[in-house]
Amino acid sequence: MNNLLATIGSRARDVAVTFGLSAREAAEQALDELAEESSLQNEPQMLRQAISVLSGYGPLEPYLADPSVEELWMNRPDELFIHVSGRTEKRSIDFSAEQQAIVIDRMLRTIGRRIDRFTPFVDAPLPDGSRLHVVIPDVTRANLSFNIRRFTKVRSSLQTLCSEGVLSANQLDELQKAMISGETVLISGATAAGKTTFLCALLAELPADERIVTVEDTFEIQLANEDWVAMQTRSESIEGAGSIDLRRLIREALRMRPGRLVVGEVRGAEAIELLVALNSGIPALCTVHANSARQAITKMLTLPLLSGVSVPLEFVEQVIGSSVGYIAHCELGADGIRRLRELLRVSQGSEGLVFEPIY
Repeated sequence: MNNLLATIGSRARDVAVTFGLSAREAAEQALDELAEESSLQNEPQMLRQAISVLSGYGPLEPYLADPSVEELWMNRPDELFIHVSGRTEKRSIDFSAEQQAIVIDRMLRTIGRRIDRFTPFVDAPLPDGSRLHVVIPDVTRANLSFNIRRFTKVRSSLQTLCSEGVLSANQLDELQKAMISGETVLISGATAAGKTTFLCALLAELPADERIVTVEDTFEIQLANEDWVAMQTRSESIEGAGSIDLRRLIREALRMRPGRLVVGEVRGAEAIELLVALNSGIPALCTVHANSARQAITKMLTLPLLSGVSVPLEFVEQVIGSSVGYIAHCELGADGIRRLRELLRVSQGSEGLVFEPIY
C-alpha cells in the first residue's frame, strides 16, 4: 500500500507540474493512468490518500493541526514521537520512507530549500513559524530523521504563570518591578523548560510604547508592542552565500535605537555583541541553555571567548555584574510541569559576582 501510494503521489506530482492541474485533478489523472496498467482496489480511499500525499503532509497532518503538540520527530519509518504537555509519547503511524521523502521535499520546496548528499542537513523555518530540522543518510545510519518544533501562539503573563504555580507571588512582584525599572534578565533552562514562554511573559510587562528589537533563529517571540522590530537569522543559499547570523543581527539592532534588546537564545560568539550592548547601557532580555542559574552565568562568562576577540574575563564579569539584574532559571519537572526553579538577583561585590535568591 505504501509503495503504491508513493507511486501515485509521484505520478500525480509529475502530472500537476506538466499540465498545471490542481492536486485533485492530478491525483485523479494519475489514478486513471495506473488503473489502465493494473487493477486498483478501493479507488475512492486511494484518491483521498493520494491527494494527501500530493498536497498535504500525509499522516503528520493531524499532529501538525493539534495545538497541544509542541514537537514531533521520526527516527525511522512508521514510528512517530510527539512531545505533549511536557511528556514524550510514541505513536505508530503508516508513514513509509517513500512518503517521508515526499513530505519533507514538499516542506523544503515551500521555503526554497533542498537536501541532498552535498547538503545532508537542513535547519529552516516553515511558513507557519515552526522549525524543521532534517538529516539524511549517510550522515544518519540508515533512515532520514526529522524534527518539527511547533510554533505555538500562546500569550502568557506573569500573573497567569503565578496563578498556575510556575512562580511565587514574591517572585512575580520582583519581576514586575524589574521590567518597569529596565533591568536586564537572563532566562536559563534546559530544552523544553519553558524559556520562551517565560520570556514572552516578561515582555508583556513592558510599557506599551517601549521600542523593542528582537533577534532569534526562528520567529517565536510574541508581544503586543506596536514599536517592535523582529529579525531572524538566515541560512546560506544553495550557492553557499547570503547567511546572516545572530552576531550580525545584534550589531544591526544596536543601530536601530532599541529601548530593549531581546535575544532569543545566546549560545555562541554573539555573546560578545550582547556584552557590547549591555556595556553601552541597553537593557536586554535573553535566554541561554543551562542546567542551573549559576551555570548560566558561567556560560555567559565563557561564550565571548568563541568570538575570537581577546576579552579579559575580568571585563566580562564586570559587565555582567553591573548590567544583568536577574537570572531566572526555568525547569521542566518529572511531573511534566514547568516551574521557575530559581530567581537570583545579581550584583557586583568586592570579591566577584553576588547572587541573592528570591523565593
